[in-house]
Amino acid sequence: MDIHLNTLYVFTPGAYLHRDHQTVKIMVVKETKLAIPIHHLDSIAIFGPIMVSPGLMELCVKEGVSLTFLSESGRLIARVDAPRSGNVLLRREQFRRADIPESCIPIARCFVAGKLHNARICLLRSAREGSDKSDSDELNRSASVIGEHIRQVGLANHLDSIRGHEGDSARIYFSAFPRMIRNRDGFSMNGRTRRPPLDAVNAMLSFTYALMVQDCVAALTAAGLDPDVGFLHADRPGRPSLALDLVEEFRTLVADRLVLSLINRKQIKPVEFTIRDGGGVEMSNSARKTLVQAYVARKREEVKHPLLDRQVRIGQLPFLQAKLLARHLRGDSEMYIPCVLR
Repeated sequence: MDIHLNTLYVFTPGAYLHRDHQTVKIMVVKETKLAIPIHHLDSIAIFGPIMVSPGLMELCVKEGVSLTFLSESGRLIARVDAPRSGNVLLRREQFRRADIPESCIPIARCFVAGKLHNARICLLRSAREGSDKSDSDELNRSASVIGEHIRQVGLANHLDSIRGHEGDSARIYFSAFPRMIRNRDGFSMNGRTRRPPLDAVNAMLSFTYALMVQDCVAALTAAGLDPDVGFLHADRPGRPSLALDLVEEFRTLVADRLVLSLINRKQIKPVEFTIRDGGGVEMSNSARKTLVQAYVARKREEVKHPLLDRQVRIGQLPFLQAKLLARHLRGDSEMYIPCVLR
């Protein structure tokens, strides 16, 4: 169990979270392991078979602390939030735009273009830093093909066309992904797999993407937007479509770079993964903790925001982008500009 910034991450199977006045207490086998005042937290993320008392849920709702339940692999199960606040006129405009495919196209283009630009930059950086010429050549070739898809996305006039370029680029990117892995002993990868992930690399990617989606849900909610109504991803019950839209530009920027760093620096070992019945690969508790600690450390790092032209923490980027999207929907800016970092 670790507290990083404003989020409490709880991994211990069988833990019990309950309320003691204005304090969150965590007990394991009837022994208090941690107590923290509720006002120190913005959110609580719970992984696996862990119980939460109704009293603590009530306290979290009253204090505006989101409570997210996830599987051990990071898949969202449920989220408990306070009633949504914010400008109803903004959400009405969001719903109107989402109902008209032609109005979705400009925003969807920006989400996908941001994702592809960041993926291309990641491939080119790895090609420059790599010592194997065949790897560098293949990474440069993949970056070039994705560059052409970026151009085509800018010309696309149909949502299916935009999604097609995104899907083709993703396949190219993940086919080249193993060439960015320097420490390949026990970390082989054959494309992107999920539900379940079929190798350790995909297990780490899926888990990190799940963390990012929850951050994007929180960012969009804070900006007064509905995280379930998107422009690129189609509506589906139980799916935060707008959060999935927003997370696209951060997949390579945050998650992929983080996973590559943990593998290449040997901070996570192959022995920390288990193959389950059916071929799915599962992370150990220690691997999840290592990844979460690295994820939070990554969020603390500062970068220069390309549009705002000032230093911000990486963890602030989803909140800033959500506000930029809200400004565009209100008509205060002509277009939404995705976050692309060198």
